[in-house]
Amino acid sequence: MGVALGHVEVLTRDVAAAERFYVDGLGFEVAERQGPSFVWLRAGAASLLLRPGAPGPRADGYTSSGAAMVVYTDDLPATLARLARAGVTPCGTDGGPACPLVRDPDGNWLQLVDPRAHGAGS
Repeated sequence: MGVALGHVEVLTRDVAAAERFYVDGLGFEVAERQGPSFVWLRAGAASLLLRPGAPGPRADGYTSSGAAMVVYTDDLPATLARLARAGVTPCGTDGGPACPLVRDPDGNWLQLVDPRAHGAGS
C-alpha cells in the first residue's frame, strides 16, 4: 500500500484573515467552503484546509518552528509584490535573497522559492 499526503490543515484564530493571506497574498485559490468556518484552498496539486483552532506557540525563527511550508512560485518578484500589497513583508531569508521567509497571520513560517532557481520542484 502506498502513502500520500492528503492535505495540510492550518489551524487559525481568524479564518478570514488567513484566507486573505493565502489567497490575496500568495495566490492560492478557494476550492470549496464548508459552512462559515472551513475553507479549502488549492495551489497546484497541494490542498490546504483553513479551520478554526488554536495554533501552537509562535516560533521566533524559521529553523526553530518545528514545521514550515515551502511555497513554490514561478515569479518570486511578483509574489513578493502581491504580498506587499497585502501588507506582508519578508522577515528574513533561508539561504539568501532567493529564499525569503514570511509568516501567516497566526505566525506559521513559509519559505518562498522559485524551484527553477534551485533545481527543485516538480
